[in-house]
Amino acid sequence: MDISNSKKSTYNKQAQAENVVYIVDDLLSKAVKFGASDVHFEPTGAELAVKYRLDGVLNTVEKLPKSLSDNIIARLKVLGGLLTYRNDIPQEGRIEINKSQNDQVTDQRLAVFPTIHGQRAVVRLFYSNTELMELKKLGFSNQLYTALKQIAAKNMGVLLLTGPAGSGKSTTLAALLRHILKNYPGKSVVTLEDPVEIKIEGATQTQITPHGKMTFPTALRSLLRQDPQVLMIGEIRDAETAKIAIEAGLTGHLLMSTMHSGTPAGAFLRLLEMGIEPYQVTSSISAVLNQRLVRQLCQRCKKKSEQADSFEAAGCDECFNTGYKGRILIAEMVQLDSDLRKAILAKADLEELETLLMSKGHANMLTDGQRLINDGLTTQDELNKVCGFSS
Repeated sequence: MDISNSKKSTYNKQAQAENVVYIVDDLLSKAVKFGASDVHFEPTGAELAVKYRLDGVLNTVEKLPKSLSDNIIARLKVLGGLLTYRNDIPQEGRIEINKSQNDQVTDQRLAVFPTIHGQRAVVRLFYSNTELMELKKLGFSNQLYTALKQIAAKNMGVLLLTGPAGSGKSTTLAALLRHILKNYPGKSVVTLEDPVEIKIEGATQTQITPHGKMTFPTALRSLLRQDPQVLMIGEIRDAETAKIAIEAGLTGHLLMSTMHSGTPAGAFLRLLEMGIEPYQVTSSISAVLNQRLVRQLCQRCKKKSEQADSFEAAGCDECFNTGYKGRILIAEMVQLDSDLRKAILAKADLEELETLLMSKGHANMLTDGQRLINDGLTTQDELNKVCGFSS
């Protein structure tokens, strides 16, 4: 899809060399206008492809001459405060936001990486979305919403969120912390993040700097001596952090964090692989929440399906002819019961845990997504794609 609606570049080629600043500013400005979450600058052998990630899907919006590639990347590095003369190493930085021109974006992060065709750059955009600040507005089913409120009311235990990057985990954690601060005033809420993505009024937030001396384990050990009641760790990445987090959940702290795992059952096994004892897992983990974001049908152009009592994507100017506009949440949660605890203590493998959950009627993400199909909000094809199933 070419958002410019033209096969040729929208920029005057004769003036491109002098207008690199304008080109970069214009591409970033348009990305915000279209609601892109990421802007990719990808060099190839013949050109520099510019792509926007819209509702989780990459779309090519511009193809710039190869001769401009180095200048475009250099301009981005200047904006991000990076070393313009180092083209052989990965670099990360932040692009300052002009609040007088843009009040939608809260943060712009730049990552540059060397390739055989030149440097590749990605700008990630973070938006202020007041609609997603409250837990009840995130789109959870009534059952999951109730379960999350019950977990938030606890004084100890660990809640783990799993899902790929861009699945809304940070938004969910921030909403949970706001819920606790609002409904249980007086609680000490502290976060450790790399980096701080969402500012939460009333919480003490600390940013962990990559390669710095204050690592997650170091900061977490110190914080436990400062009488926190609710802790949020951006991600459990290693065995040392996992061990301290589990201990915190066992010693009178409510701890929330994310972990790389495709399924709730996989999260339990990941903890065991990190060296956490089975009895510690069963005693500390309150629940594992696994979530994804599916594209929402464009409400302007969606059409009734002829083969089923549902809707399908069509495409119009409003949604750039994709048939979808915006994304919506699907999720599944596993809370430990006696059968699951016994299986974990017996060190059951992934297949055994999945079979046990299935036998107990566990509602997975496909099941949760069915409610969105019934309400005409998404399609079965989109649901299958996000959940990793073939149509």
